[in-house]
Amino acid sequence: MVAKRLNFNANWRWLIPPLIIAILLLVFSGTLVHLTTENWWFSAIGFSEVFWTLLTWRSITWVGTFVIFALFLSLNYWFAMRVTRYSTIRMLDQSNFSFYADRAPKYIAPILIFFISLAAAGTSMTAWDTLLRFLNATEFNQSDPIYGRDLSFYVFELPFYQGLQGWLFGLLLMGLFIAGVVYVIKGSISFARGWQNLIEGEAKAHLCLLLAGLAFLIAFQFWLQRYDLLFSREGVVTGAGFTDVHARLTGLTAMGFMGLGLGVIFIASATRNTLILPLTGIGLYLGVYILLYQVYPSVQQQVTVDPNELAREREYIEHNIDFTRQGYNLSDVGREDFPPQGRLDRADIAANQETIRNIRLWDYRPILSTYRQLQEIRPYYSFLDVDVDRYTIDDNYRQVMLSSRELPRAPQQRWISERLKYTHGFGLVMSPVNQATSEGLPSLIIRDIPPVSNVDLDVEQPRVYYGEATNNYIFTGMVEDEFDYPLGNENAANRYDGAGGVPINSLWRRLLYSYNLGSFRVLISEQFTSESRIHYHRNIRERIHHVAPFLRLDSDPYVSLVDGRLKWIVEGYTISNNYPYSEPVTAITDAGQILGGGSNEILEGGFNYVRNSVKAVVDAYDGSMELVVVDEADPIIQTYEKIFPNLFTSIEDVSPELQSHFRYPLDLFNIQAQMYLEYHMTSPEVFYNQEDLWRFALENYEGSQQLVEPYYTIMRLPGEETEEFVLILPFTPVERDNMIAWMAARSDGENYGKLLLYEFPKQSLTYGPRQIEARIDQNTEISQQLSLWDQQGSRVIRGNLLVIPIEESLLYVEPIYLRADQGELPQLRRVVVSHGDDLVMRESIEEAVTAIFGEESPDPIEEEDPEEEPLDEPLEQPQAEVDISQDLVRRAREVYQEAQEAAQAGNWGEYGEKIEELEGILEDLNQESNND
Repeated sequence: MVAKRLNFNANWRWLIPPLIIAILLLVFSGTLVHLTTENWWFSAIGFSEVFWTLLTWRSITWVGTFVIFALFLSLNYWFAMRVTRYSTIRMLDQSNFSFYADRAPKYIAPILIFFISLAAAGTSMTAWDTLLRFLNATEFNQSDPIYGRDLSFYVFELPFYQGLQGWLFGLLLMGLFIAGVVYVIKGSISFARGWQNLIEGEAKAHLCLLLAGLAFLIAFQFWLQRYDLLFSREGVVTGAGFTDVHARLTGLTAMGFMGLGLGVIFIASATRNTLILPLTGIGLYLGVYILLYQVYPSVQQQVTVDPNELAREREYIEHNIDFTRQGYNLSDVGREDFPPQGRLDRADIAANQETIRNIRLWDYRPILSTYRQLQEIRPYYSFLDVDVDRYTIDDNYRQVMLSSRELPRAPQQRWISERLKYTHGFGLVMSPVNQATSEGLPSLIIRDIPPVSNVDLDVEQPRVYYGEATNNYIFTGMVEDEFDYPLGNENAANRYDGAGGVPINSLWRRLLYSYNLGSFRVLISEQFTSESRIHYHRNIRERIHHVAPFLRLDSDPYVSLVDGRLKWIVEGYTISNNYPYSEPVTAITDAGQILGGGSNEILEGGFNYVRNSVKAVVDAYDGSMELVVVDEADPIIQTYEKIFPNLFTSIEDVSPELQSHFRYPLDLFNIQAQMYLEYHMTSPEVFYNQEDLWRFALENYEGSQQLVEPYYTIMRLPGEETEEFVLILPFTPVERDNMIAWMAARSDGENYGKLLLYEFPKQSLTYGPRQIEARIDQNTEISQQLSLWDQQGSRVIRGNLLVIPIEESLLYVEPIYLRADQGELPQLRRVVVSHGDDLVMRESIEEAVTAIFGEESPDPIEEEDPEEEPLDEPLEQPQAEVDISQDLVRRAREVYQEAQEAAQAGNWGEYGEKIEELEGILEDLNQESNND
């Protein structure tokens, strides 16, 4: 029987090597093909060195872990098999069980070792980042207050030591498992001999040495946990408190030495036949753990700290305040008093015309619906988001809203349509933030396909191959021309001539991409030419993540028109959760307030240190990418510059035109503002008692309360000479609605990145947004009008309530939109303006400002010059021109009526055409007036 089994095994044993090779080829062929195509992609965008750096260090961690685990586990298996070669169970039992107990490990163990090593290698491959940061660490030149170590130790070195300890612990634990299984199967571990002689001979020595190694690693873990006290959440604040420093630190130190002692006990027990010594050591270890690590800190807290908590914790509260403000870059926030100095007058308004002219009357939500209805043109185009930016337009610094017209899907789900034909979006829409047509629609200064510009901004390359909604791969340079844009009853065609994409001009490349993409059509299609290119990773966020996986990205990428080309700008953040004493940020604060800013990807996992170190710029046409370093002082980005020396671009090498569109990041401002609600308090006593806790202001939107979101605006800050682009947000006290302060983040020139806080006097009332909303509701004239509109067939939408600081006073502005129940075309119908005790609602902000502050005084210089007419005064037309003008006016009325009928019928395409015709008529009227 035994001979037959041995013969059977010999016959099939030769199949094992080729079977293993076949399995390996099957498992890793996809990986090899993918790596080849990835290399081509990185080379095409000019970051080949990044690919090889990532591949090299990922391979080092993967291969190194696999080899070390496989060798160590094999060594333990070999030693266990050698020790049990003449095991008791084999000599006394010649049954089938004895045969399988002797043979089974030889076949099961190699497979088990292989898969354990494979799993460990896959897990450790992500450690490349920790390893490279450790090897290229940059000092912060600042020490922690407890151990006196440079903060780089906690950010770069401590994660590596913790990872190494876990890696080694897993290695020894798996070795113990493999050896233990062999010893159990072979009978070296048997309960039949009694617990004192549970393990016999060399097997006991082997297992004791492994347990000693585990004990030493546990000692190392406790030693590292001493530094984890600086992130403790056990005390009044995050970081080491009184009990941590005076009790838990003692316990952790003692446990470290006890772990070393336990390891020595295991080594000493290796040559003894009894288990009494190691069991005694484990008992002592657990006793010390309970006494010094559990009981002692609890007694210390209750007896020493709790009765006099503020006095005991004052020093540690100061550490938490200081390091939290440093971690979120709040230490340099400029604080100024902002005492409202009575009413503004007409002269103040005239001196701040640029601020008034750039008040944002269009909320991004209704204007997105309007853009979609008027300018998507065809159902396959899409406006995903509306962005806010600023441009110098006709020599005026103007704030605008804009959105790119993307093509996320083809009209038909066919391979030719999706991959070859409908490859790109086209152009963008732009409108000033404060202007509306007579119909309450945005006044478009760039519109249509191809883009038509009414200002001195030209769109030279309008095609959008890379964007926020471009999630599929496409081919260009094929036999079939691409669809470019609709042109009457036909379509314009295009052939891509940019540098984007990866050449796919050979059968070999087509074969590999066919395998990698899982599409046989790539291999057999006759559409490919020598100019063919494949474009993938076209989603800008995915594209940046692929090149710089260590960056956290802002949730609000925005498009800018730079030198006639569309450029996407995405904020990149470096973060850490190992900044000592710094309070970690989460998506929801303790007060239950949720941060704005889209998906909040940046908040995933939490952190306690953040810097906006990089601006990622992606060209919408060719996908070319720049990672511009804007915070050279950040030690984390300095470390990555060492790791990837050719990845980043210095801010000095960026054109002034591109720099002019860099803005303070929305997500970062949200995070800093959230932390500042509590950490504006710098006195430990005030902080401990939470005497001056703030919150985000509240406002009403579409019938429900929401937090006021930060908003960009162009304004002249108090004490400054010129207007600038800033991001502002008001604060209110907890459980109160009056405004206590407002924060501004600056974005222009040398002031970029500076934060300013303006505080209102606590002894006087300054209306907050919610109180102004209540005053609007209580105004009978306004509330009656809004209720009248909000009847069957229409719906009133109240936009964001904006608080606009002017001089040393405040102006409150809220736009009112009207939308049909059956339509998605909100119209700006009224503007509510409040100042002091005045509250008015008018058709435009100019009329509302006039109603509060009176008519603008005529310019005395213009009055003295009778030959120069004011620009806003209609010129008297000669009688001979009246008939022509009357015809145009009559035609304008007819077109307007036709547009309204089209809107009521839901025919938005015809509506857009009529609006364009009406604009042309008005331009003709304006031209006649100018000629006269």
